[in-house]
Amino acid sequence: MSEDVVAVFIPIVAIIMSLSIPIVYAIVDYRRRRDIVEANHRERLAAIERGMEPPSLPDSFYSALKPARRSSYLLPGLVWLFIGVGIFVALGAIAGDDVRMLGLIPAGVGIALLLYHAIEGRKLALTSGASSGAGTPSN
Repeated sequence: MSEDVVAVFIPIVAIIMSLSIPIVYAIVDYRRRRDIVEANHRERLAAIERGMEPPSLPDSFYSALKPARRSSYLLPGLVWLFIGVGIFVALGAIAGDDVRMLGLIPAGVGIALLLYHAIEGRKLALTSGASSGAGTPSN
């Protein structure tokens, strides 16, 4: 094979693989869920045939494999901030004051992520505090 043919196939293979991986994941996840539901259905039918009362299914039975969790922007914010500071210091030592300002771009992204984390945390604390304290009587 010549180098031109290889150079043409590299982006084609990259595009095909990047599009096929999510599709394969969706198919495998669907089949896994289908097998779990079918096995549970067979078990419930067998229990009904024997005259037993099948237990009710929990809501988490049909949910995704990974549980939902609160996304945190603290770690990415700190990483971006310190990368920006590092670039700012390194470029200042190597290239001078004009070029060092490029380090402020990732530092600004980090500060934005940290601010969003702080605002989101306060909002979640207010909503969780209001929902947990709504039904309790005060002494």
